[in-house]
Amino acid sequence: MSFLQEWETGEVFQSGFKPFHSTESALLKVLDDILLASDSDVVLVLLDLTSAFDTVDHSILINRLERSVGITGQALKWIRSYLTGRRFCVRLGDCSSDLAELPWGVPQGSILAPLPLGELFHKHDVSFHLYADDCQVIFPIRRGGLCTIQPLLDCLEDIKLWLAQNFLCFNEHKTEVILFTPPKTLGGAQGLDFSTLAPHQKVVVTNLEVKLDAELRFDAQVNGTVRSCFFHLRRIAKIEPFLSHSHLETVIHAFVTCRLDYCNSLYAGLRQAPIARLQAVQNSAARLLTSTRRSEHITLVRRALYWLPDFYHIRFKVILFVFKALNSGAPKYLSEIIHQHVPVRSLRSANQILLTVPRYSLKSRGSHAFSVLGPSLWNELPADIKQAKSLETFKTRLKTHLFSLAFGH
Repeated sequence: MSFLQEWETGEVFQSGFKPFHSTESALLKVLDDILLASDSDVVLVLLDLTSAFDTVDHSILINRLERSVGITGQALKWIRSYLTGRRFCVRLGDCSSDLAELPWGVPQGSILAPLPLGELFHKHDVSFHLYADDCQVIFPIRRGGLCTIQPLLDCLEDIKLWLAQNFLCFNEHKTEVILFTPPKTLGGAQGLDFSTLAPHQKVVVTNLEVKLDAELRFDAQVNGTVRSCFFHLRRIAKIEPFLSHSHLETVIHAFVTCRLDYCNSLYAGLRQAPIARLQAVQNSAARLLTSTRRSEHITLVRRALYWLPDFYHIRFKVILFVFKALNSGAPKYLSEIIHQHVPVRSLRSANQILLTVPRYSLKSRGSHAFSVLGPSLWNELPADIKQAKSLETFKTRLKTHLFSLAFGH
């Protein structure tokens, strides 16, 4: 991994198995591309590879590591030894099957698993993002000219051919397609031949466990999160009498808060109604933890627990990504879309660490993109927060600032 990073051999838009990368960082970039292109129709294709970890051919993999990556000598022999002679069996209780050879495949989670599909996307000038063997393809359809998705179809055909040559294939049943259209556009791009992808087109798709709808309202995602959280809260309530306060808090964070927090930076800019539904979950968790009756006001309880309301917690996450992007703690694809503002002449604001807010076409969507909203929120922060020298100091100061905004001094 150090070798790949030092020589920048790996694919920039591959977020699997890499430090500072996550499903949330990947989705932030994908959503940023979609939101900034929302004056056009945007096709998102989610490709799923059938048993990609299990069908990798060892000889092809070794050859690619040597010729494309540059791993040779003892290091290459070590990897070949690691892959050769692997065997497995199935055990159930005291019974065990015979050992069987594993002539193909790599262990799941291995650094050897990500696939080099990037070259094919670059060849066709098609935007993409990879997370291990999950592939997201973003294709804006420009207006005012010939409305076609043929370059996308040509790219997908090349990928299918490459996969066949490498003993891999699409999982047709899990491949999903969604068409995002500008809010004022009805029916999408006129004259668009969508017949090839039509069997896979859906109104809501699941991308890295986040449900995206064509209008980017996140209703399905919020509904699923709320339903799951309340299910776990009801189960936790049954064992609450047997847990100490600290253990109860740990269980609530493990089964409820983590679900509220998962990829919640994507919710920035959402309408008040879905945010209120998420807040209702946090309120119920706070009541359960503190044995507060429903008739009692919850604001004082949340304040005593030092829990940020969901609206501010979402902003906390967005701003945190900006800080990491500015301080080498975020993926390159996020750092490259955050730029410090350089005034044309000397101004008092020059030492305030301001960021450039890029222009965008549609306020209803472009203003929610990470590359726009992140710098906007950052520029509103007090100087002492932006000047924090460490991540922990920044998080402490930022939470204190947002807490004062939420509850007052």
